[in-house]
Amino acid sequence: MTSEASPVLRSRTVTLLMLAAVAASLLVSTVAPMATAVVGLILFGVLHNLLEIRYVVGRFSSLLTPPFLYLLAALVAAVAVSRLVSGMAPGPARLAEIVLGYAILAAAAQHGLDGRRRVTAWVLLALAAVVSLAFPAYHFLALTHLHNVVPLFFLWDWSRRIASPRGRRAFRAVQVLWAVVVPVALLAGLVPWALSAHPGMVSSVVGDGESFLASVTPPGAAGALAVRVLVVFAFAQTMHYVVWVALLPRVAPDASAAFEARVPWATGPRLWAAGFVAAAVFAVLFGVDFDQGKALYAALASCTTYLELPVLLVLLAGGAPAAGGSGGTVIPLPGTRTVTTELPAGTPNEAPAEAGRHSA
Repeated sequence: MTSEASPVLRSRTVTLLMLAAVAASLLVSTVAPMATAVVGLILFGVLHNLLEIRYVVGRFSSLLTPPFLYLLAALVAAVAVSRLVSGMAPGPARLAEIVLGYAILAAAAQHGLDGRRRVTAWVLLALAAVVSLAFPAYHFLALTHLHNVVPLFFLWDWSRRIASPRGRRAFRAVQVLWAVVVPVALLAGLVPWALSAHPGMVSSVVGDGESFLASVTPPGAAGALAVRVLVVFAFAQTMHYVVWVALLPRVAPDASAAFEARVPWATGPRLWAAGFVAAAVFAVLFGVDFDQGKALYAALASCTTYLELPVLLVLLAGGAPAAGGSGGTVIPLPGTRTVTTELPAGTPNEAPAEAGRHSA
């Protein structure tokens, strides 16, 4: 196999694996959406949070620096507290989280953007905050669903290291397929078989499933619309887990290395072990009281939700350049030889192109 063909082949392998994951996720999510969502949450909820933190902190280490990182940690901790007390005072707690969330984004704009981009971000955030405070239920519904498709933007960023323009376009097309096209098709009712919100195998955990269904569907939604939104959630959440648990740890070892350089004790094996231990603990908590277990999980998950959003804001606005992975490797496989290629010249918002190692 020639060195020139290797990057194309490597990116094609990743793209085909992602396409297969889309097909498998779509199948299980349409056949048993509630069971898929609940089982996925139990098995991969905490683990994917740990792996996402590792990637984001490692990949965007030049943005997540003190004192901004300390401010972010304090604000996220306040969000977690507001989620924990939401059962006692749901209205004030939800409004507090909205205000804290926009404060995090405003701080990110201050830290990562400059000039006109910073002012524009502040104006747009102010307008969005007004809408969110006026319609808090829809704010959290949007946050729930948008969180699942956030990997689209991180994968788009990662794909810049694919040397072949055709391979890069194909990879990005698959990401748009699962994050945009499939959800729209599901909402439009284009699935050729009947959908059901019946909890099935997780009925012993979620009961009749009405509480879980209400947490991922628009207020007052019922019937076919509620079921379709549930299916969209189950599908997108499954793909979300595929990206953070299966894909990025494999194809972005440089981000993991950058994270471990900052937090040496948080090695890969320890994170995976912690994730699976937490899965066992939450399986018990969910079994005893699903709503209380989900509330505790939501408090823990606020760490990743409000870590990724400020990074995403700066990334989309073309702010502070990212570090810890500007060059990269397209999925190495065992038993292959390595060749050296370079990133394409003229890639925007990147450090100077460095030689990246690809497997042939």
